Amino acid sequence: MPGDMKLVTWNVNSIRQRGERLLALLARHAPDVVCLQETKVTDADFPGEALHAAGYHFVTLGQKSYNGVAILAKAELSDVRAGFRDGGDDSQARFLAATAFGVRVITAYAPNGQSIGSEKYAFKLDWFGRLRKCLEREFDAASELALAGDFNVAPADIDVHDPALWRGQVMCSEPERAALAELFRWGLVDSFRAVHPDRVAFTWWDYRMLGFPKNHGLRIDHVLVSRPLLARVGDVSIDRDERKGKGPSDHAPVLAVLR
Repeated sequence: MPGDMKLVTWNVNSIRQRGERLLALLARHAPDVVCLQETKVTDADFPGEALHAAGYHFVTLGQKSYNGVAILAKAELSDVRAGFRDGGDDSQARFLAATAFGVRVITAYAPNGQSIGSEKYAFKLDWFGRLRKCLEREFDAASELALAGDFNVAPADIDVHDPALWRGQVMCSEPERAALAELFRWGLVDSFRAVHPDRVAFTWWDYRMLGFPKNHGLRIDHVLVSRPLLARVGDVSIDRDERKGKGPSDHAPVLAVLR
């Protein structure tokens, strides 16, 4: 029987800016696997030496100033794949997979979408469609699999501080929610909502307009798990304290404990 495994996903919004915070988080939670998004550095500039010193192996798909994803683990990472590899535009560093502790782990950073009807919104919906096809083509919903990251979609009104204000807006529009729901149709489950069906909690707060002090947030960062892995989920929590203090990311980490 597999042992316990703690998985964290966090949009760091620049690993250069959040390097010390990341090391502190690793020391505080001692996660076995970490999925990062918006690292915003090339692979050559990724802080590998400090992470190795903290006891982590890593794989990274970097990009200068924008996007960027990485997976850290206390074990060797194997079977690494980057991008959708479907012949489409893979120039943005948004998708990276590897196997750790026998679990197939994917870190993903979905496009924001900017505004309804924009080219970036169309790109976002297309990206989700490509993700769904990639899962069908390359992955197995009957295996232990976790797809974690910043999806830039609040799945339902319970995940939004003011549903009326956000209705029809980017990150809360019905086409975006339908695109996310296609991942559930493939075989993934929102682990936080499975454990906490009625809890109102957020993972992102705008830096502007006192978003965090007023708790005007959205739950857009998720740990999605296959049903075989769901059977191992003991708890899922949000480290809201990580959003406090000097120089935080605008996202809080999500922690899933697998038994």
